[in-house]
Formats: sequence, structure tokens, C-alpha cells
Amino acid sequence: MSVELLEKIQALKKQRNAVILAHNYQPGDIQDLSDYAGDSLGLSVQAARTEADVIVFCGVRFMAETAAILSPEKEVLLPDKNAGCPMADMINAQQLDELKNKHPDALVVCYVNSTAEVKALSDYCCTSGNAVELVELLPKDRDVLFVPDRNLGDYVNEKTGRNMILWPGYCSTHVLIGAEDVHKARQQYPDALLLAHPECNPEVRSLADELLSTGQMLKFVNNSDVKEFVIATENGILHTLKKQNPDKAFYPVTEKAICPNMKKITLGKVLWALEDMQYRITVPEPTCSNARKSLDRMIEVIPK
Repeated sequence: MSVELLEKIQALKKQRNAVILAHNYQPGDIQDLSDYAGDSLGLSVQAARTEADVIVFCGVRFMAETAAILSPEKEVLLPDKNAGCPMADMINAQQLDELKNKHPDALVVCYVNSTAEVKALSDYCCTSGNAVELVELLPKDRDVLFVPDRNLGDYVNEKTGRNMILWPGYCSTHVLIGAEDVHKARQQYPDALLLAHPECNPEVRSLADELLSTGQMLKFVNNSDVKEFVIATENGILHTLKKQNPDKAFYPVTEKAICPNMKKITLGKVLWALEDMQYRITVPEPTCSNARKSLDRMIEVIPK
């Protein structure tokens, strides 16, 4: 890691009055550079509370869009314009509109891992950490459309008995984790607890000791007396887990669990973003206001 590069970033960050955010799946050096590291919605909320004029979001496009929705007065930069989310792109506004027309009385719940246009057409947004609680609080006499992640939706169905209408989207990284990976890890690390993300396939979820969002994983490990963990989610989170818990051991359930989009951002790209104020992420009206409503409704139902 170049000291000169880091010094340039810090100087420009001060000059631009910028805050740098990094998702838990980002490379370790990006997480270490950031002012805040965490999950996508939590980071956007945190950034909105700061006095920064510029948000540099080290993540993928939908995360930067969420930051722009919550902080329309700030400049939001995504250091790599091609850092997208395949799952978020598995449903668009037209497809959701057609689905809503087929189920006109249904409430629409969209996972935060969705585009601004999809959020704008939804009644509620949710995170992997609060999806179960949110759906449990919705009126029982209304059907629920859940988009775009079928695995998170299936998990919510299991926990609530709700039987929502699910869109067939999925995380292309979490589906790489298979039951055979879990069985192999169990044999290799018999004393470890296995923590899995709800975006995993049903067979993986059924074998996990705990099903947790990234933020919940960090809290769980910090409060646990267990010393060994197998982690079934994108492997970038192992950096933070090890950093926060140097006395504990963490093992990826498989080395395949790498999101190529999350790894596109580099220190050099962060510097270029601050130098050239690129790539700016904006959400036009009325999409921005309508998307904000779905996020606000979530906060109203589940206040934090």
C-alpha cells in the first residue's frame, strides 16, 4: 500500500469535505481506508448524518443510489461506474409494474439490494436483517410481493409462514455456496460455528448454525464466547471479523464466495474519484422521492 497514495486520498478527502464508505464485502485495504465500514443501508444512513458534502461509496451502484436517495443534497461518487449488482438488475421497473398489475391488492416489499426505480414502485424496503420483522408486521389480509431475492424471500416465508409471492432473482455469489462446501467445512473445522447469510440457497441455510445479515454476523461474533467460525457469505467480511476479533479464528466456507463487482474498487480508483469527482450517482425526481417513501415506511414500521 503506497503511503503517498493514501496521503493524496486523505488530502483530497479533506479538501472536498468528503466521507468514504466501504461495504463489508470490499477489499481489506478499502475497508481500512474508509471512515465507516458496514452494510449498505447502515452506511447510507450514517453518511446522511454527517456534515460531508461528498460521499464516496465503495460498494456497488444500488448502494450509491440509496445514499443519493437519503442525501439528495450531497454529491455521491461511485469509484467504478461498472460496479453493479447482478441481483438488483434481475428485475426492472417495467417487470415490477407488470407483476403489480397481476396482483393489484398486494403490498410490495423490495430488498434494499434493488435499483432506485424498483424501490420507487415498492411499498416498503427491507434489509436482510429486518425482512422477517417487517413482513410479520404487515397486514395479514394483504398478499405480499417480495423482490428481487427468492432466497431471502424464501427464508422470510419459512420464518413467518407468510407464503409471499417471490420474484426469481438471486445473488450470483451466494448461490456459489453449496451444501457440499458446508459438509467439507464441518469436517475440517468441527468445533466452529457456521454462520450463513439468508441469501444462501435453502440447503445451505438448513445446515447453518445461525442465519444472519452481515451486520448481525459482526455483532454475534463480538458477543460470542466461541473461538472458531465458518462464514458462509461473501469473503470480504472476514477482514472485518478478524480485525475486530483478533483472538478468534474465521474460515470461509468456500474460496469461491467472491463478488467480482465488490472487488472492482481500488485505492487508485478512490483517488481518481476524488480528483475528478467521478462517477456521480444521481436519482432523478420523482423516482428519488418515491424511493425515499419506501425506505421511510420501513423505518416507521421498524424504528431504530
